[in-house]
Amino acid sequence: MDTDNKLYNQDFYSWTQQQAEFLRTGRLNQLDIANLTEEVLSMGRSEYNALESRLTRLLSHLLKWQYQPERRGRSWRLTVVEQRKRARKVLDENPGLKQFLDAIYASAYDYAVLAAAKETELPRKTFPPESPWTFDQIMQEEWLP
Repeated sequence: MDTDNKLYNQDFYSWTQQQAEFLRTGRLNQLDIANLTEEVLSMGRSEYNALESRLTRLLSHLLKWQYQPERRGRSWRLTVVEQRKRARKVLDENPGLKQFLDAIYASAYDYAVLAAAKETELPRKTFPPESPWTFDQIMQEEWLP
């Protein structure tokens, strides 16, 4: 196990190749279970974070769209379209995330308020404390507030 930890810490790529070879050849007793478990969990967290990030960007642009109508433009609209597509893709590829959607959405909205306040230079209290829109609403293809 010490050798596994050393390789894991000093040459992650080689460690991954070694672990894949152990799996491929059925040498399960040689797997670095502790680090392998952590990496698998990390992969799941990265998908969770990817969805949260896409929704944050989408929501911040929707907030800017609603609260700064004089600055609306093609770029904002295209960002909304892109982030919807990317969020759908993450959900399509990871349907298990749907069970966490309420928590992800609430967290994304909190970050979106921070981003919108920073980018618009409007006070944070300008924006509702909770999303005024449902997830289904913001994911509708042509919908804008």
